[in-house]
Amino acid sequence: MIALPAQTPSDETDERARGNEGYMKHIYLNLKRFDVPTDFGGVNRLAPITEWGAHIVTQTQEGLKGYDRTQVEFIQFFPEAHLLQAVAAKKSDSPVQIGSQGVYRNNTAPGGNFGAFTTNRPASIVKAMGCEATLIGHCEERNDKKGILAEANVTDAAAVNRLLNQEIRCAIAEGLKVVYCIGETQEEQPEWEKVLGEQLDIGLADVDRKNIVIAYEPVWSIGPGKTPASKEYITKIARFVKERTGDMDVVYGGGLKADNAAMLASIEEIDGGLIALTRFQGEIGFYPEEYLEIIRLYLA
Repeated sequence: MIALPAQTPSDETDERARGNEGYMKHIYLNLKRFDVPTDFGGVNRLAPITEWGAHIVTQTQEGLKGYDRTQVEFIQFFPEAHLLQAVAAKKSDSPVQIGSQGVYRNNTAPGGNFGAFTTNRPASIVKAMGCEATLIGHCEERNDKKGILAEANVTDAAAVNRLLNQEIRCAIAEGLKVVYCIGETQEEQPEWEKVLGEQLDIGLADVDRKNIVIAYEPVWSIGPGKTPASKEYITKIARFVKERTGDMDVVYGGGLKADNAAMLASIEEIDGGLIALTRFQGEIGFYPEEYLEIIRLYLA
């Protein structure tokens, strides 16, 4: 592991600047709905619901302190119910940053809408709860938006990207980091360049990109029985994204795992990865010690 030097406020400012130059590694954790207990059909064997978010932070933050925070950042994206307890569990010197799994496409504003957003999650509350980042455009969010639009007989593929662009604008205006997910389905794969290009062009239109990282999800290769994307394919996509966006950081969003950590680390154009499940057989689910091991393998 890389020793973690003591930091001063000026060091932290320099760190953010260096991170924007493109050699910062980004390790993201998307905890999806891993909080659902097994009795309810979920995979949570870690802790009761009232302690689950805090448990994950406390079981991982010490193990992440050995890494140089000028070279790697760790953001954990929680379901909203666990954000407050996750933030509260952070120690003052914790390397863990907390993120939400999305924001609404509109926000509160002084003299404007004061919060009439029932069931939705404006960026203002995400920030107020102590979060530093948000996840936008995950393939599961894209599918949800596509389904809603289809009910209204909207088939314009660009509509989803326009909605996500509104979310990104709200998040950036509130000072949140954004992980913007893009990816193509099996049906879209023959036209991957057009599909991904539109996701980037429309989703990132007229936004400040310095606090945005792109996560590439090869949707066609994710899931049981599917063939994982090859190193060559991932490299091709990462190069395309960097060329299209002016060298924005790109992480692999198809699942950073123990068995692909070394391969992904060997791709120069990939700047990190998105971890979800850590165990895929037996008692499947997310386990903090396995998460730390995946990170060790990737950064080794």
